Amino acid sequence: MKKAIIIANGDAPKKSQINYLRKIGYNTIICADGGANSAKKLNIIPDYIIGDLDSISKKNLDFFEKRSKIIYYKRQNDTDVEKSLKFLIKKNYEEVVLLGSTGNRLDHTICNLGIVIKYFPKIKISILHGNSFLRAHSKDVELKTIPKEIISIYGFDKKTKIKSTGLKYPLENISLPFGESESTSNVAIKNKVKLKIKGGVIFIIRDFKTMQDNDFI
Repeated sequence: MKKAIIIANGDAPKKSQINYLRKIGYNTIICADGGANSAKKLNIIPDYIIGDLDSISKKNLDFFEKRSKIIYYKRQNDTDVEKSLKFLIKKNYEEVVLLGSTGNRLDHTICNLGIVIKYFPKIKISILHGNSFLRAHSKDVELKTIPKEIISIYGFDKKTKIKSTGLKYPLENISLPFGESESTSNVAIKNKVKLKIKGGVIFIIRDFKTMQDNDFI
């Protein structure tokens, strides 16, 4: 399975997290334009830098010119993250973790959350920010957990139904339409949580350190 990391132009990720993801098979690193500025600070050499190159500094662009493959796209009808995703989809990658996708631009944050759903049928996208790990699901899923682990679940419309086992606050074939209902800070009570999902996509957010320590990713 081909897996990649995309570093976007938001808050810089932790190098230790990138090293861990590479260790478990996310071998290709792409910087979406200004994400390369974060890579330079972390002393990471990306395989590719992709975008319209209006955010990467001239100094960093010169530094990476002979160290990474730089792919310039002039078009403005998609974001640099989307350009990077389309590149990975064309290369038959199946999974990607998006880093640096949140920061002081709330519009960028919302856009990147939407991108997870927009490209969901084509590539499995997860988002790691700080110590929160977000992954989208649309089919029945069994999560390896530990008792008392906090798990938050979000839906987007009334047609998507969720039924759970193994949660302190069970979901009984209900919907979690955005702006009306959610399952924030639910708690695992067993070593497995099972979710039956019908009719759409949901987000599950978990603690990355807990997942890392227990090989849940």
